[in-house]
Amino acid sequence: MGQEMYRERELPDALASAVVPGEVRDIAARLEEAGGQAWIVGGAVRDSILGRQVRDWDLATDLLPETIRSLFPRTVAVGAQFGTIVVVGQDDEYEVTTFRRDLGYSDGRHPDTVEYSTRPEDDLARRDFTVNALAWNPDARSLLDPHGGLADLDARRLRTVGTPHERFAEDALRILRAVRLSVQLDFEIERDTLRAVVRLAPTLTRVSRERVAAEMERILGTERAGAGLELLHETGLLSRILPELVSCYGVAQNPHHAYDVFYHTLAAVDGAAPEDRLVRWAALFHDVGKPETRVLGEHTATFYSHQIRSEQHARRALSRLRFSNEDRGDVAHLVRQHMFHYTSDWSDGAVRRFLRTVGPDQVRALYRLRAADTRGNGKRTRVAPELDELAERIEQVLASDAALSVKDLAISGHDLMDRFGRPPGKWIGSILHALLEDVLEDPSRNEPSALLARAEELLGLPQS
Repeated sequence: MGQEMYRERELPDALASAVVPGEVRDIAARLEEAGGQAWIVGGAVRDSILGRQVRDWDLATDLLPETIRSLFPRTVAVGAQFGTIVVVGQDDEYEVTTFRRDLGYSDGRHPDTVEYSTRPEDDLARRDFTVNALAWNPDARSLLDPHGGLADLDARRLRTVGTPHERFAEDALRILRAVRLSVQLDFEIERDTLRAVVRLAPTLTRVSRERVAAEMERILGTERAGAGLELLHETGLLSRILPELVSCYGVAQNPHHAYDVFYHTLAAVDGAAPEDRLVRWAALFHDVGKPETRVLGEHTATFYSHQIRSEQHARRALSRLRFSNEDRGDVAHLVRQHMFHYTSDWSDGAVRRFLRTVGPDQVRALYRLRAADTRGNGKRTRVAPELDELAERIEQVLASDAALSVKDLAISGHDLMDRFGRPPGKWIGSILHALLEDVLEDPSRNEPSALLARAEELLGLPQS
């Protein structure tokens, strides 16, 4: 397709009225003052046309990287070998890339050779999808659209620039990115592009796990995460990322659920807020242990202790995706604890013990996971009222500043050693945990003299 230049009267209304940040205009002006071109490119153009919030403002120019660096006081050469310089502004950071052609992708990620160009059309020709192959100059009020990206935006269609097979072969992550953009923008993947995704799904194994995890994070952060997971399954990508979830497909549950385990999981993920990152990951894993623990009875199926298997799968999968130890632990802990059963006859001590087990820093996230789990049931119209009652009781405990761990006790291990003249040893931990159990039952016992007297009893010493 030949170049198409849309000028002022043909600009989409959303683009003509889009507000470009002052720093972006300043960068563009400085590039042009140095004799270069300055085009806003990529997702910023796409999202401006769609009326979506722009998160990253990237620019392209015919100036060479060393010239770009000389024009701005603060830059980072994170991608200088590929023509990209990060300009550090007061409000944000902005990528400025020299027009280029990419020649060869023998490693399936980076171009073997970069050839700089003076034509923005050459730079747009190397982009992944047509809706990202747009360049906009707001001052000249002109839009470059050499690959029909504007028409694809109007049709809400995702299509590769050039042949899908060749574009995906350059970087297999683009296969996963196609799914992410499809659900993020609510676009349909064009037929030939979708066929290439399915055909080349096995090549995803060439992509680093960190890059795969980053795209999965973005999918789970969309409003349509469940649809994204379903599309990953239909294209054969999910089995290469999360086989634990694929094993849930077709696994029937008991009559109280409308969906099988797989579709219940997708509904539970959507039942958590998109910005509730760790809860969405926990919802993703909370039932993956069910296929292994399913026992079919006369009238229904049971999944006893599935949360334990689910926790184990979550830890392994998140480790495989290179999650941090902290995130891996937090998600696995929520998965392990999600099967609690509260009733109104719980004593105050039972509530405190529950809070001790879950942890004050995790308990609210656990509520949100349980609520998402309920929303994903398909047959329930509201979250169980007893969950609200438990939440109120938990908030009362938190407000009372009750002791929930041994570090909250009014005495320490040093106090025990001083009082009983004993050296350090396992006995200290045993005594402190026994004292904590007493205090969880009756917070008034958390007083030094009472605790030391109880410690004497536990050690079998005569009372002083």
